[in-house]
Amino acid sequence: MGDLLVLIGMIAMGYFVGSYLERRHYASIRERESAFVHLPATTLKKPIHPEAVTESYLVHGSVVISLDYFKRMVAGFRNIFGGNLGTYETLLDRARREAILRMKVDAKDANEILNLRIETSSISKSDRKGKIGSIEVYAYGTAIKF
Repeated sequence: MGDLLVLIGMIAMGYFVGSYLERRHYASIRERESAFVHLPATTLKKPIHPEAVTESYLVHGSVVISLDYFKRMVAGFRNIFGGNLGTYETLLDRARREAILRMKVDAKDANEILNLRIETSSISKSDRKGKIGSIEVYAYGTAIKF
């Protein structure tokens, strides 16, 4: 009985700590996104504004995020019954937005980022069963100055 309570307590602690850290990361992302609202990043190949481009250069940003055990456990249960893995969606959303923000930091004084591309890959395996241990999201594009 005591072991079961410890297990339930550990699962609950993992859920609450993971949720708190995720909310804190989202708050940080929203704050930094508002600071870069003046720098559009698009998948277009030509600038939005038809002004003369004076400089262009490659910018990039990447992030590596490890999957937490609670989300992995919930996804394992979801795999049994099939369906959408919503627990991983927030992880990928945070990683994608963080990579784009890091790319915008790399752009410094640019007026616009063109041809934005995002690559996602698993970079390690957590065990022999082939479960993903961590993911990398890499964002890159062409920064231009008018």
